[in-house]
Amino acid sequence: MDYSEIYIKRIRQLCKERGIAINKLASMSDVKQSTLDNIVRGLTKNPRIKTLHKIALAFNMTVAEFLDFKELNDYSFEDDDDE
Repeated sequence: MDYSEIYIKRIRQLCKERGIAINKLASMSDVKQSTLDNIVRGLTKNPRIKTLHKIALAFNMTVAEFLDFKELNDYSFEDDDDE
């Protein structure tokens, strides 16, 4: 699983747990619907921290809390070919 798939999974998981549709998350976070759609479809591979911050706030979380979960904590950037 690559890095972008990990945070897509996190967004979808939190939406499911809280009963929030992606379009509702867009309005709650003040992130454009198209931007959020591009993120969850995997078209945007590396969203800005400002965008992740807005999404985290919509879930009533800090960015640190939003990014603190097993799959991301276990991810190794050493295997990443983006450099």
